[in-house]
Amino acid sequence: MKPFTIAIDGPAGAGKSTIARLVAAALQYIYIDTGAMYRAVAWKVQAEKIALTNEARIISLVEKLSLRLTSIDGKTRVFADGNDISETIRNPEISRLVPVVAAIAGVRKILLAMQQEMAECGGVVMDGRDIGTAVLPNAEIKIFLTASIEERAKRRWLELTNNGFTCSLEELMQEIAARDKQDYERETAPLRQAEDAVLIDTTGLTIKEVTAAILGVAERRENLV
Repeated sequence: MKPFTIAIDGPAGAGKSTIARLVAAALQYIYIDTGAMYRAVAWKVQAEKIALTNEARIISLVEKLSLRLTSIDGKTRVFADGNDISETIRNPEISRLVPVVAAIAGVRKILLAMQQEMAECGGVVMDGRDIGTAVLPNAEIKIFLTASIEERAKRRWLELTNNGFTCSLEELMQEIAARDKQDYERETAPLRQAEDAVLIDTTGLTIKEVTAAILGVAERRENLV
């Protein structure tokens, strides 16, 4: 039997990447971090000092960008044009650029093709904001993770401070609220829950509990096949 394709969507800070990585490890699937791909584009745009209004040049840049995701010691490493940018793309400045480049239709079209190719053979867990609706609409398992803005801001604050960044919890709440608005209202592939996705509110839940819930969905799906 062909391995499942699992699509995990949700807003910023809902825990998608952490959970997706753990689910993939438990199932011995491949984890594909699409958010890191968009962050890599934002990093390149910043490095080349391209104006965010110059969509044509940004699209041209993405067409030529050599992008590679690999797993080293259980962690996803991101390489753009041969540079390991895994840590660089997590800084707050890049985070502020991501929703702008992610809203460009031409950028999404190029990365969507890459992502679909990565998932062709199944056995993957892919997370993002339009995986179950646009990238992998035929995924056997679709999950939509959410959490309160307060909860998501606290998680992001802990992540950033643990990595040496200084930030305000209040500012993070404002940024996440603004990011939600951009994601839900963007013209191309807006964030929304697929009709056949299982909704999981992670507010107050542990990482272990959320992972177990998704593995339970996978087990039930397997028993139906």
